Amino acid sequence: MKNRHILNSPRLLAIRKKKNKKLKNMILIYLVFLLAVLFGLVFYSRSEKLNIQNVEISGNKTIENKIIEETAKNIMAGYYFGFVPKTNFLFYPKKEIRNDLAYKFKILKDISFNLKNLQTLEITLAEREAKYTWCGNYLISPEDKLPDENPLSESAKLQDGECYFMDEKGYIFDKAPYFSGEVYFRFYGAINTGEAGPLGSYFFQSNFDKLISLKEALEKIGINPVIYYFKDNGEARIFLSPFSARQIGPEIIFKIDSDPDKIAENLQAVLATEPLQSDFKNKYSSLLYIDLRLGNKVYYKFR
Repeated sequence: MKNRHILNSPRLLAIRKKKNKKLKNMILIYLVFLLAVLFGLVFYSRSEKLNIQNVEISGNKTIENKIIEETAKNIMAGYYFGFVPKTNFLFYPKKEIRNDLAYKFKILKDISFNLKNLQTLEITLAEREAKYTWCGNYLISPEDKLPDENPLSESAKLQDGECYFMDEKGYIFDKAPYFSGEVYFRFYGAINTGEAGPLGSYFFQSNFDKLISLKEALEKIGINPVIYYFKDNGEARIFLSPFSARQIGPEIIFKIDSDPDKIAENLQAVLATEPLQSDFKNKYSSLLYIDLRLGNKVYYKFR
């Protein structure tokens, strides 16, 4: 009881109260100091010398500088939390600019940023190069009835749809104008499309490199493929040159899950064997197909 009375004595209570008041005053001083620093930094962050005024674009070939510049400036307009300008060289929204440009312009392969000085932002672009075209799910209208001996006879109606450019990885990035002849190697077959349609999608992403390897392997043995056609039933067809609305070239039929190296090997072996070796050379225009779906057994037919 005596100890409790001592702890609650008026003198000790006064000392304790004085200490608490001093502590509160110190906290208040620190808060005022921090707020002053914060407002000072906010004010300084708005200095014209520390904010991006100019945007310079390089590396673009098809997209106008003005469009890229306006996109970047629109994203940098305004303030963070209503105080710090988005144009400040330390806090400009690099990731947001990159994502927006990549979404709007699928042709862009790479986007990099560099501060030339505190007031100038350099945006360097690398555009995708058109290597191939994707021209729809079907090479012909699915309603067409075709003769069994050749899924694409000269009487078949070719699918007249839009084509899109693809890069070396099978990424679909832009609409392609109409080309006559065999300007670009073409792909046909179903793809998974998003809100932007086929733009931004891949064609057989997991196996695209193998498809190109098969194409190149055929070219090495003197065969000129011009079209890949993938059907929904697990079959694939390679159409050879020439291929147009008036003239249909021969086709090579195989299973989609086949080993490309094995396909090229079997085809090279059968083309080195008579009588197909001579017939392929002398009667190429009348060749309908070479069927490689049965592994080592190869079937072919001429008109």
